[in-house]
Amino acid sequence: MLNRSTIGAFALRAAPLAAALMMTFAAAAEDAKYPDWKGQWLRQRVPGVAGQPSFDPNKPWGKGQEAPLTPEYQAILDANLKSQEDGAFFDWRGVSCLGFGMPLITYGFQPTEFIITPETTYVLVDWVEHTRRIFTDGRDWPKDLEPTLVGYSIGKWIDEDGDGRYDVLEVETRGPFRGPRHYDAAGVPLHHDNESIFKERIWRDKADPNILHDQITVIDHALTRPWTVTRNLVRNPDPRPTWDEFICNEGNSHVKIGKENYFLSAEGLLMPAHKNQAPPDLRFFKETRK
Repeated sequence: MLNRSTIGAFALRAAPLAAALMMTFAAAAEDAKYPDWKGQWLRQRVPGVAGQPSFDPNKPWGKGQEAPLTPEYQAILDANLKSQEDGAFFDWRGVSCLGFGMPLITYGFQPTEFIITPETTYVLVDWVEHTRRIFTDGRDWPKDLEPTLVGYSIGKWIDEDGDGRYDVLEVETRGPFRGPRHYDAAGVPLHHDNESIFKERIWRDKADPNILHDQITVIDHALTRPWTVTRNLVRNPDPRPTWDEFICNEGNSHVKIGKENYFLSAEGLLMPAHKNQAPPDLRFFKETRK
């Protein structure tokens, strides 16, 4: 028979274990409220759509996007397209691997992974910008924010069907942003005031759980009205997918000098990137003559 001292010692040892078990059960119950977005998600390609990926995946890039631009920003798009026809570049960030920001970070150019916690949902994109943080802890907007490419994102989980499990993540992303920014490589522009607002609804398809929908609405002073599209990611069926390393600067032959972009040849020599381009200023180099 156990004596009182033995029972007391057992109770003392059991109390922390019981508390730990209760915390484990509580954490498990909390985790069960969140959707299963595990795995590797890839951009869903739309058959028949030409050009590089753009904001509306169902339309070709550039003018084919039919973006509701103001006349001023339609003229900027026209100038961006004309510069590319001449062999030049309108955007240094892309050719210099300096990042693109919102909304391009959502396009799924590289495999995407979601890590969901009650306080923050992390979106790992393995691209030029590597991580989005969507805060879901109930915080308010900070008063002073440093300009960034991806902006500041606050989200809210919603249980739409009332089954006790969240179905939709609503996200709002604000700036100030660093710019200039564009919707695609053709140069569909966002306003240069960098005050864009992005509202997203992200949810997993109920009929096909291997599809993740991201409905994005852009509110921007370069637009005549809010612009809404839905982009899809498709889950890789491989339970152990390959996560390739992506380093933009590797193999990048573009060289920015001042406000000009030049090209590095296979021989390692600097060459013009477009017709009638002037050479860079060599005032600090001593010319060698043969």
